[in-house]
Amino acid sequence: MEQNESNQRLDTRAGRLIAAARDLSAALAPLRFAAPVSHVYNPLDYARTPHERYLSRYGDSRKRIVFLGMNPGPFGMVQTGVPFGEIEAVRGWMGITAAVDKPAEENPKRPIEGFACERSEVSGRRLWGLFAQRFGTAEAFFAEHFVANYCPLAFFDHGRNLTPDKLPANETAPLEAACDAHLRALVEALEPEWLIGVGGFAEARAAAALAGMDVRIGRVLHPSPASPAANRGWAEAAEKQLRALGIWD
Repeated sequence: MEQNESNQRLDTRAGRLIAAARDLSAALAPLRFAAPVSHVYNPLDYARTPHERYLSRYGDSRKRIVFLGMNPGPFGMVQTGVPFGEIEAVRGWMGITAAVDKPAEENPKRPIEGFACERSEVSGRRLWGLFAQRFGTAEAFFAEHFVANYCPLAFFDHGRNLTPDKLPANETAPLEAACDAHLRALVEALEPEWLIGVGGFAEARAAAALAGMDVRIGRVLHPSPASPAANRGWAEAAEKQLRALGIWD
């Protein structure tokens, strides 16, 4: 039987993650973004059910390593509510599926189809594919690992995806304040030994947000198809980086 996420006890790790995600969503709701941003999606809102199912199922134990992405991709977390949430990885490997609503203002060039989306999120396919290859089952991976995103919002210039690092400083300051606070709450709940930024942006934000906290910070190459290095063999490069940090053998 599916656990009732709404009744998750707040003194559990997963309950604290759910409360922190709801606080983050509420903190971001009043923020407004000027052109070229045409649409902003918050999957913590319209895809709240699968997101909280992910937190409940896989976030209720202490983790040794947390992987941190930048923000949702249009065919990943934007559709499923799960970080790097490539459809088949979430539905088939993690065993998570749920109804997904629509954002208040839907981008006609980036429709929300939820788990019916037929497009594949390349970054998510690469990331979860590596974990599935190495650990076999989702339960084995999540025993010591977790995956989160620094910023839960997706930004679009009509059909084009915009990343948070491309926003002007006056818009990023309140965004980063809310996301920093959420990241600290996540680390306090999961007590990881390592926080691994998936890409340079996530590593830099983690270093700033978690200064003074008892967590080591590292980085792996981002699996985006926009990265020539990732296209030359992302899994091999990421494994090499994790071995160099002493995280994986």
